[in-house]
Amino acid sequence: MTIRLFNTLTKTKEDFTPIRRDDVRMYVCGPTVYDFAHIGNARPAIVFDVLYRLLRHTYGADHVTYVRNITDVDDKINARALRDFPNLPLNDAIRAVTEKTEAQYHADVAALGCLPPTHEPRATDHIGGMIAMIQTLLDKDHAYVAQGDEGREALFDIRKMEDYGQLSRRKLEDQLAGARIEAKDYKRNPGDFVLWKESNSDEPGWDATFQISDANREQLRGNSNAISIRGRPGWHIECSVMSAAYLGNTFDIHGGGLDLIFPHHENEIAQSRCAHGTPVMANVWMHNGFLQVEGEKMSKSTGNFFTIQDLLAKEHPEVLRLQMLLTHYRQPIDWTDAGRRQARAILNHWYQFTDGHYPLEMSSKELSPVLDAISDDLNTPEAIGLFTQTLSPMALKAAARFLGVLNSDLDAWRRWRPAGQAVDEVEILSAIEARLAARKGKNFAESDRIRDELLAQGIVLKDGPTGTTWEIKR
Repeated sequence: MTIRLFNTLTKTKEDFTPIRRDDVRMYVCGPTVYDFAHIGNARPAIVFDVLYRLLRHTYGADHVTYVRNITDVDDKINARALRDFPNLPLNDAIRAVTEKTEAQYHADVAALGCLPPTHEPRATDHIGGMIAMIQTLLDKDHAYVAQGDEGREALFDIRKMEDYGQLSRRKLEDQLAGARIEAKDYKRNPGDFVLWKESNSDEPGWDATFQISDANREQLRGNSNAISIRGRPGWHIECSVMSAAYLGNTFDIHGGGLDLIFPHHENEIAQSRCAHGTPVMANVWMHNGFLQVEGEKMSKSTGNFFTIQDLLAKEHPEVLRLQMLLTHYRQPIDWTDAGRRQARAILNHWYQFTDGHYPLEMSSKELSPVLDAISDDLNTPEAIGLFTQTLSPMALKAAARFLGVLNSDLDAWRRWRPAGQAVDEVEILSAIEARLAARKGKNFAESDRIRDELLAQGIVLKDGPTGTTWEIKR
């Protein structure tokens, strides 16, 4: 079985060949923990969880390392901390925000069936590594220190990297139009980006001393080549340092959302390659497509903004996961109620079809077409299309569990209700018996009354040749 992946760096689908088969390494950009994750944040978590499962199946669970970071230092976090905890010291307020948000993220992605990554580093645990990498970039003349509008900054000089822009296919002269770029007089080039920025007294900061060149010292009109800046890291340097710490200077796969191609991933590549002197940072770059809701961009102002927590309070987590996988990961996805109902109906059928059956081993010959589809650039829609067309109940259960769904049984699936809506199975079965007795006595009015009363409580009765079953109305 050959895994083929679309590589954003080359814009082609390629056979995946790890640097070392016994040490496959993947890094995926994780959340910035200033607010609860929304449904768009769930897409990369689910997509790269499927890839992680595929790599573990192919190379062995002990031979795959998956790193997903936590960004816990960011100006958005500072603003949220000041807003939500105005009476706490800033560091305590930041800790309150990040710990609460990180815990909720872990709960959300676990509920969605995502395996925990091998490592989940926090940015604030790697400040020393960031300072060291910035110094390396200064030593190699890929960076400089400038006096910015709000203090001193260490900046990456994009013109010192001849092939900057390979990932996003952006020319240097086009950088001013890119996201998160500001034209500042103190920058040598408009596209130069921040590696380290000075903090004021009411912002979090770490002490750093950088050695700069004579020319840089003269530009600053300073008296010393050693500059001390109490500050905090720029966004991009964090991932360059954390990925290198756990995966080395060059690794196999780097993933994230399409919105991260520029500037985040482009700048990660620039920093890492120039600091380490390597031709690439990662061999394969993968990006999932955008998500919109009911045909519109998700936005709090339009009322169509949903956190994962919001949706989990109303819907079974496997429905949300399957709904995500019914669209190919590189395509845009329109998150709709109709799509949710479709995913729910599919799962309902699968649970009934596989009831009482044990799953096959994934090495079974019957499952080869499914694995081939998933191995072809994570083509989950094609794989799912094969499930009920060609697979036996045992094979379907195995394939579904490989994708992270169908992990329960039919009874538990039917009993599931949204949070706060408990099901008393004894009362339901008692009502079904009473309805059966009414029907035998030809008291159809009473039979209908019991059925309608249960329906009002969200319980759907289904009469069949073997008797009456029930399920939760979805």
